[in-house]
Amino acid sequence: MIQNDNGIIRADRDNNPEYRKILAAVREGELVRLRNGLYADPDALTGSIVDLNLIVPGGILCLYSAWSHYNLTTQIPDAFYMAIARSRKINLPAFPDIKLVFQRSELLEIGKTEVEEEGIRLLITDMERSVCDAVKYRNKIGIDVMTEIIDNYLRRSDRNLSRLTEYAKKLRVFSTLHQILQVKL
Repeated sequence: MIQNDNGIIRADRDNNPEYRKILAAVREGELVRLRNGLYADPDALTGSIVDLNLIVPGGILCLYSAWSHYNLTTQIPDAFYMAIARSRKINLPAFPDIKLVFQRSELLEIGKTEVEEEGIRLLITDMERSVCDAVKYRNKIGIDVMTEIIDNYLRRSDRNLSRLTEYAKKLRVFSTLHQILQVKL
């Protein structure tokens, strides 16, 4: 059985003639293989958000993807950053570029929320969790990026400092964040 949904094609191997046509289209570059049984028209992948739940089921947008979503940084994400459980194994397609962030399962639930963009529902870390992640990964992303994220967060009227401190304690970045906030506030 073959289903076409806005350029995303789901194919069942049991339907051999059509499935072989899809594989030939992948070899010719007319289709892109996202994962087993899931293919896409390259035009459907450009210029719009990709349904990442099809490629990484249960993955949560985080880090640069979340910071960009909340306008906390001017950095342009070089890929879709997705958090998944450490125990999972995922085969990623060549396109779109997805970088996996492996975390303990209990940490994945902290600040997980759902948004809808262009009709696609995606899991993403909320704004406060995203700020805590910036503090946690400050040595990898750079102090200047972390500072920009915190400064932009503190300027927002919809910030929630009590939630931020609650998450910081759970993620073990409270003392570092507390020192930074004492200077900023």
